[in-house]
Formats: sequence, C-alpha cells, structure tokens
Amino acid sequence: MFADQVKIFIRSGKGGDGHVSFRRELYVPAGGPNGGDGGRGGDVIFVVDKGLNTLSDFRHMKKYCAQNGEEGGKNRCHGADGEDLIIKVPEGTIIRDAESGLVIADMSHGNNRQVILTGGRGGKGNQHYATATMQAPKYAQPGQDAQELTVLLELKSIADVGLVGFPNVGKSTFLSRVTNARPKIANYHFTTLQPNLGVVDLPDGRGFVIADIPGIIEGASEGVGLGFEFLRHIERTRVIVHIVDAAGTEGRDPIDDIRKINHELKTYNPELAARPQIIAANKIDVLYEGEEADEVKLIREEFEPEGIKVFPISAVTGKGVKELLYYIRQLLDEIGEDPVVFEREYFPEVIRSEEPYTVSVDESGVFVVGMLGYTNLESEKGFEFFQKFLKENGILKELEALGIQDGDTVRMYGLEFDYYK
Repeated sequence: MFADQVKIFIRSGKGGDGHVSFRRELYVPAGGPNGGDGGRGGDVIFVVDKGLNTLSDFRHMKKYCAQNGEEGGKNRCHGADGEDLIIKVPEGTIIRDAESGLVIADMSHGNNRQVILTGGRGGKGNQHYATATMQAPKYAQPGQDAQELTVLLELKSIADVGLVGFPNVGKSTFLSRVTNARPKIANYHFTTLQPNLGVVDLPDGRGFVIADIPGIIEGASEGVGLGFEFLRHIERTRVIVHIVDAAGTEGRDPIDDIRKINHELKTYNPELAARPQIIAANKIDVLYEGEEADEVKLIREEFEPEGIKVFPISAVTGKGVKELLYYIRQLLDEIGEDPVVFEREYFPEVIRSEEPYTVSVDESGVFVVGMLGYTNLESEKGFEFFQKFLKENGILKELEALGIQDGDTVRMYGLEFDYYK
C-alpha cells in the first residue's frame, strides 16, 4: 500500500545530570568539589534519502527517540553526549506539527538536512558552584529536559509537470513512452496506486520531471477514495496536463471529465486550478485517419477559448507526442524556474530557547514554579543557593506580581515551602 502521510512521535535526548563529588585522596584533607558536567542530549535530525519514494517504512514504527546524555562523573569527568537520531525521508517530504498543522520543514529543493528537535543541555557539576563562602557545594544542575513532538510527515512529489485524468485514460502509457519510468500498465481502473516520476529528455538537453498522478475521481477533494493521498502530489507541479480519452472508448465524455477534475482541483486548493493547463486528447489512433476527428474539434472549441491548448496524441503509437513535449518545455520556460516550496511556520528551537521556568497559581491558591532547578534542595547550603538563583533570575519578582504574601505556599518539584520575604 502506498503511504504518503503518516504521524509519528519524536523526542530528543535529555541532558545528563551534573555530578556531585569531592576529591578524596590521601594527604589531601580539604579536597574540593570535582563533580563533572552531564553530556548533551542527542538531536532529532531529518535527512533526505533520494533512494526512498514513499513513507511506508513509518507505518510500522511510530516512536523515534534520540539518546540521552550521560551523567557527569567524579574527577571532573564530562558525561558522554547522546547520539543524534537521523531519520531518513523521501525528497519532497513536508514535516508539520501534528496539533496545529503548521509547517516545520520542507525537505526539498536543497534542504537535505534539518534539525527538528535539539537535545537538552548537560547539567553543570558541583565543581562550578564552589565560592569563597561555599567551598563544598552538595548540589549540581540536572540536565535539561528532552523536547518531544508529534509530527505529521506528508510526501508531495517533486515534479515540473503533473499528469491528471480519470482512470484508464492512458497516463501510465504516456509516461512510459516519454520517460524512463516503467509504471505497471493494465486495462482496469486504479492500476496506478502511487505517483510515478519520470524524466523527459529533450534533444536540446533541457528536460523536465513529469509525474503520473493516480486517477482522480469525483469527491477526491473531500477524501473520497484515495483523493487526498493523490491530490497532495500535484501541489508542487508548475504545469498540469489533462490526459483524456478523446475516443470515448469507455463511454466517458472527455469534456465532462476535464470539468470534473478541475472542480476537484479547485475545491482542494484554488491555486491548483489556476495553474497553466494543457489537454492531451489521447487515443486518436482509435479514431479514423485523415482530418482531425470531430471529437478533438469539440474539445478544442470548448477549452482553447479559455487559453488551454489542446494536443491530439496517441500514447500507443507516439503520434503528436513530440509536439506536446516541446510545448510543455516552452510553457515551463515562460513560467520560470521558481520551485514550489512550503514556507516554515513552526519553530521548535524557539520554544527551547525560552526562559526555562514558569510561574503560576493553581486552583487551590498554591504558587507553582516549574523550572530547571538544582539537586539536593534538602541541603542547607543547596537551598540557600537555590533561593539566590530564584532572586537573580526574576522569579521572586514574578511571584510578587502574582500577589504572593508571607505565609503563602510555593510548590517546586513536588516540594512545598512557605514564602517569607
């Protein structure tokens, strides 16, 4: 089964805790603190693997976690950094925040590597907190918490030209004739269950990428059938080519087919229907030879006044195909080479850089401080240091702004204290 959208959970590594230790050597009666720093947690990094063309691997594994940093050691030993987690995705993958739908990264057009979540900083060991008045600090900084996020991976094929059309009109046959792609071809509906990409090589060396977008049916824009899964792949294309069965071999009306497909495009994304279009009136080999068939004339009369060029072709014999390809190249040149790239809207690293504490009042009137604290709060010296930290970082001022009074309760890390100014 083709997979072009999947939801996964990702988490960076937690920073390792700082260590509390002291020199304990013979003939060194006043050994100072020598606790080492914790290691940094691993990042979550997405990279493009051009050998992949679906997101199907993610259907079987939904949770991805980078390695945590190790705790610092004695003798000023630094804890090992956590290993980064590399997640490989196909080119053209959009990474979104699953809750808001905002774009975190567009893995296309040169963006081959993106750090999505950063690992937590390692905590400082107690060696950093020795002062003239506190020569034996019994506290160290814990490592910074990991970041975690549920993301939506969405694959949008990268192609200059998108082939659209109802099932069994000859898109796969056309693609196999003009490119090196070899899609499966058979005489039944929905043969193509995933977009096929191929490169058109013209004699002048100015080729382009073309994608066969699987059959779109009525209601596709509302998710009928595999609608959304297929319509997503048209969003990057700069030119849309309608392949229609001009001969009506299955009793379909080609004019009605084009109108219905354009309706689905417009309903899904109005910008799609506004992009340059070309009509390839296929299967003219079934019609009689000689002058242009009436069926093709009717299509011309309907759409060329709207500025949509019509090319009668036969994907089987190749008749008219060369003229169509050169016109597509001409149209692409007129449009320009600006790629369709989805702008970044969500920045997890900004969340990481915010002040690492929160101050609030719960329903019972308890003032709650959530932050990166320091270990060994039960130590008298450690608690004194922690009070100093609260004051220097403006946390006490925020508590006062919230109306805290002497005797009110403050909760931090599950411990409760009485506040006195």
